[in-house]
Amino acid sequence: MLLKHGMTAWSNLLDISSNQLWASSPIFRRQHFLLRSLGGKPDQSFQAKMTGPAIEADATSIVRTITPTLDTTRHKGQAGKIAVIGGCREYTGAPYFAAISALKIGADLSHVFCTKDAAPIIKSYSPELIVHPILEESYSVRDEDKKSVSIKVLAEVYKWMERFDCIVIGPGLGRDPFLLGCVSEVMKRARQLNIPMVIDGDGLFLVTDSLDLVSGYPLAVLTPNVNEYKRLVQKVLNWEVNEEDAPTQLLSLVKAIGGITVLQKGKSDLISDGNTVSSVSIFGSPRRCGGQGDILSGSVAVFLAWARQSISTKGDLGIWPSNPTMLGCIAGSALLRKAASLAFEKRRRSTLTCDIIESLGTSLEDICPAC
Repeated sequence: MLLKHGMTAWSNLLDISSNQLWASSPIFRRQHFLLRSLGGKPDQSFQAKMTGPAIEADATSIVRTITPTLDTTRHKGQAGKIAVIGGCREYTGAPYFAAISALKIGADLSHVFCTKDAAPIIKSYSPELIVHPILEESYSVRDEDKKSVSIKVLAEVYKWMERFDCIVIGPGLGRDPFLLGCVSEVMKRARQLNIPMVIDGDGLFLVTDSLDLVSGYPLAVLTPNVNEYKRLVQKVLNWEVNEEDAPTQLLSLVKAIGGITVLQKGKSDLISDGNTVSSVSIFGSPRRCGGQGDILSGSVAVFLAWARQSISTKGDLGIWPSNPTMLGCIAGSALLRKAASLAFEKRRRSTLTCDIIESLGTSLEDICPAC
């Protein structure tokens, strides 16, 4: 009996391994392309079997498919309007990195909603950003005024929200209780308006303690780093992180939260919407300067907005996965990794986040030429 069970488990493992190698092979990708060219669809039964191990995404094809063409008939705003909710006294770089990355990739407009102390500094970084000095922290609000100030802050944010194609929540946000309370209400309003949210940094601190803010919302994307992911796994699954079976654990985490997409950052980025797990391991850099996660959040926001736009106008894009949050994460991850690789080739150990941001445009042009 034990021998039979062991042989069965070994057989299943071999089947999974061979399927995973086949899914990432050039032959498999060519067959998918041929099927799409002939108007057919990839084998859904095969894809359903591949929900356990991670499948290496055809990231460059996804970038080409969802990136909009440039032509003279388009007007300002059609290529995306992105908002970043973040920026306080201590942290002004992170919201700038996220917002300017969105513009460098091709979004038309990028807004930052930050505290009054942070606004002049963020404005000084670039005249390209629209900076709103709206948010407040506890130190500047008397206890008896908190309710009225909260109403005023939220009213100012709400009047802009319907314009945005995606909102990034968390870069440089800080952990002030009053500020986090206001941002929680912004997230609830975003859900009501069906606006995608990319949640990073201190936004993940907020969400980990209040999972109901994102649970069951299919347009929510979490982008945790190693420590943020560990905290999520411990809170949601009550487990330690299992690096030996990372795809399966990620799938369990996403299913437990329910209805969201998680991009687990690492040597290879793992992405899951609870149905499948994709990996992005192309390109990359050994340099780990701070701020790369902020570039990623801005990148994912733009590509997520573009993916939704493409699906709404074209219908079935003939690519897999078809979920716009998965497509946005795969494309954003691939572009950041390519930009980091290009920047490292030039700067080596001195590579900084600004160098990577300056490589975003070249990286996208290499994958998907504008003309």
